[in-house]
Amino acid sequence: MRFADCIAGGGVVVFPADTVYGLACDPSNEAAVARLYALKGRPPDKPAAVMFFELVFGDFGGLLPGGVTLLLPNPERRFPLACTTDPETLGIRVPFLAPVGRPVLQSSANLAGGPDARRLEDVPQSIRDGADLVIDGGILPGIASTVIDLRTPEWRILREGAVSRASVQDVIDRQLSGDHPEEEPPM
Repeated sequence: MRFADCIAGGGVVVFPADTVYGLACDPSNEAAVARLYALKGRPPDKPAAVMFFELVFGDFGGLLPGGVTLLLPNPERRFPLACTTDPETLGIRVPFLAPVGRPVLQSSANLAGGPDARRLEDVPQSIRDGADLVIDGGILPGIASTVIDLRTPEWRILREGAVSRASVQDVIDRQLSGDHPEEEPPM
């Protein structure tokens, strides 16, 4: 079973992201989202990010694709199952991964509050057993995405991870200065 087919069929997938192992499902399938949350033991009111596999929102000055999760204003209230109690905010990820043809609701493949999984063996057995598809991608970098709140002009980092605060600051400073080099910044 392929990743996209499993997601389209309402399944939950354990997969290798560009940072840590993740869980994914269809962001519009209420039963699949509930299963993903139950597998993790995640509180149902805690938002999750939506992962896109192409730049549908722009590259945000070189931050995407990459190891960041961006919190953006969501006045259209898109992906309400991912947004839970904060429908005006959407978390997005665009990793360096092959496209799968559809966005997915995603979260790290760990128990809520537990350590991130760098290897498939680090994903709790209960999550692997409960998923419809488990994909082994070998050893990953093991550092979760950096979460950046871009809902106001005073951006802030909520969790430093795969992309350092200094790298984020450099990208934002270049954008503000109008300096847009052709090459992508190191992330």
